[in-house]
Amino acid sequence: MGCPREGLEEKKARAQAILKALRGAYPKARTELHHENPFQLLVATVLSAQATDKSVNQATPALFARFPTPEALAEARAEEVEPYIKRIGLYRTKARNLVALARRLVEEHGGEVPRDKKALMRLPGVGWKTATVVLGVLGVPGIAVDTHVARLARRLCLSQAKRPEKIGADLEALFPQEDWVFVHHALVLHGRYVCTARKPKCAACPLAPHCPSREGA
Repeated sequence: MGCPREGLEEKKARAQAILKALRGAYPKARTELHHENPFQLLVATVLSAQATDKSVNQATPALFARFPTPEALAEARAEEVEPYIKRIGLYRTKARNLVALARRLVEEHGGEVPRDKKALMRLPGVGWKTATVVLGVLGVPGIAVDTHVARLARRLCLSQAKRPEKIGADLEALFPQEDWVFVHHALVLHGRYVCTARKPKCAACPLAPHCPSREGA
């Protein structure tokens, strides 16, 4: 079934119904990446690109024990980091990026994770999605778009854009700013466990009444 013809106000009303359903299903939605401070959050999010949160969470305890601060990681060679993240995809590239990222944090930001998106995106291994995720957890509003959020935006007929940045902008236009970070995390969880890429669980989906793509619609 195609997307319904609806004006902006109609789509916003449907988005509000979706938000209410997400609140009911995932009242405490947050990142599933384990971290104790902004530096760990940034490293974990960089590692999560093209990898599962589960694999990242399995690797980071030993990684952070060995390199607990940007200063410690900045002193390392990529080859020293690789064994700690070998279970994660693209681990050699990510090891190089993490060391370079840590050096940049120390040299340009006093070892602190910047709260500015442009500054974050200048760090090695940090793109728009990673920067938006990190800033969201740190309290800067934004809807980051991964494969789950993109899939749900398309199925829910909230955005038909292809570029993550445009999908994010479309979603941000539909939801209140104070809910942007929650919407990101809730959609990720919903895509991960209910509205899966294959065989979505439409019969058990709390968003089904508001979804034009639901089974049987």
